[in-house]
Amino acid sequence: MSVAEIYMYADETGDLDMSGSPGASRYFGFGTAVFEGDHGHSLWEGLQLRCQLERRGVSLPQGLHAKNDSHATRSEVFELIESQAPRFDTTFLAKQNAYPYVRAAGPMRLYKLAWYLHFKEIVQRVSSPGDTVYVIAASLTTNKKEGSARHALADVCQQSATDREIVLCVWNAATSWGVQVADYALWATQRVLEDRKCPWYTSSIEPTLKSTFKPWGLAK
Repeated sequence: MSVAEIYMYADETGDLDMSGSPGASRYFGFGTAVFEGDHGHSLWEGLQLRCQLERRGVSLPQGLHAKNDSHATRSEVFELIESQAPRFDTTFLAKQNAYPYVRAAGPMRLYKLAWYLHFKEIVQRVSSPGDTVYVIAASLTTNKKEGSARHALADVCQQSATDREIVLCVWNAATSWGVQVADYALWATQRVLEDRKCPWYTSSIEPTLKSTFKPWGLAK
């Protein structure tokens, strides 16, 4: 039986505030971009683009980030993502519909649950028993509980490792083109979910977006 190496890049969206305050995000969720096997050329293309943007005066010390990048930069990034065409999956939890036990348990319970609901399903879809899955997850940016977040990610990965090897890497998003691709896909999908414009979604994301899971329904 042949085995494969799967590279799953993961990023999160939204904050962990379930108070309903005006400044809080409507959703918290995860998005993943999956590349199978040798995708070194894709990583090289991501580095080339970042360097070319810097050459033209676009400062990117923290890498590419869809929320902060200019319209022109987004256009170039989405064009490259379209050509690379990794598999995308997203999960969004409408925080206003959070169960009482999740609210009582606090922010990290929401974080872990979102990752669990996303990962337990997607890892089964993208890999087979005996495969090695490298999970490259962006380090948490929504609060200061980095250690707790890593533990939550690791615990969920361990639960899913019964018949395949799962290697967790928690990296700064700026160090990984794959994580930045996941960020872009998540940003575009969330804009569409919230009925906001995203001119690149149809051409660059939708063709390889395999799932948009909303277990708690839509936010109002």
